[in-house]
Amino acid sequence: MDADWPLIGVRFALYATLSGLFGLSAFSLYGLKAGERADALALRPWLVGTGLLGLLFSGIALVLLAAAMAGAPAWPIDWEAIGMLITGSATGTAWEARMVALIVAVIAALIAAGRTAPLGMVALAAGIALATLAWTGHGAMDEGATGWVHLLADILHLLAAGAWVGALLGLTLLVVRPAVRVDVAHLRLTHRALHGFGLVGTLVVGTIVVTGLVNGWLLVGAGNLPRLLTTLYGQLLLAKLVLFGAMLGLASLNRFRLTPVFERSVAAGDHRAALGALWRSLAIETSCAVTILALVAWLGMLEPPATAM
Repeated sequence: MDADWPLIGVRFALYATLSGLFGLSAFSLYGLKAGERADALALRPWLVGTGLLGLLFSGIALVLLAAAMAGAPAWPIDWEAIGMLITGSATGTAWEARMVALIVAVIAALIAAGRTAPLGMVALAAGIALATLAWTGHGAMDEGATGWVHLLADILHLLAAGAWVGALLGLTLLVVRPAVRVDVAHLRLTHRALHGFGLVGTLVVGTIVVTGLVNGWLLVGAGNLPRLLTTLYGQLLLAKLVLFGAMLGLASLNRFRLTPVFERSVAAGDHRAALGALWRSLAIETSCAVTILALVAWLGMLEPPATAM
């Protein structure tokens, strides 16, 4: 069966935009102080922009998914199939919840201006929107107690991954700030944010590992491990794991090597080389994260080994 590339593409776009919206708003809360958020990251355009893109991609995804389920072309739009999908499935209910959550997130982002309470509302609404993606993948395929465990693991996996992706976006925005706008205060802020994510990152990584093991057990199963490389699903999953390992290595490099060097360079008044090294590391780590999101979008359209006959 040929891959549905338009649907895979819009799934990737949703993972990327909703992860950015949730992760960046959360990062701004724990990584920055109230008075420095708006100027340091230009929060309003980033949050509003990703929220509006999330609404757009959600609409496109609904049209493509309804067409795929009806076995019809996406154009002209089959409004009857869309209505059936919305009113007659958990996926449709999740879509409605996502749209409401994204509208709330965009409105809160417009008035946030770095303030804690509305920014917290953005993070909460964005987290709900991101969590609804669990109903569009394998997390909603099981029933009973196993189904709830799988769905919860998928939701936590999405939120942890989104926190990581959004933090990478925030840190990159801090590091690539134009040189004319970089002063000692910004450099110290950047170091504090790097150090802050290092602590939160431990929880994020732990959550990703535990939920990933749960999902792997339910989707692959121990008995299918020997033939994992013989399936496209297994090959993509292994590629995802390799990239995740690379991200772990880069995150460790940032936390234990590059961030301390950056702190010393700021104290010495010569930060350019250290800042450049951080930028390169973050760029590679972000590239790995983006590729993982693309693989996840593709994996969600494939039959996992545990369900294969």
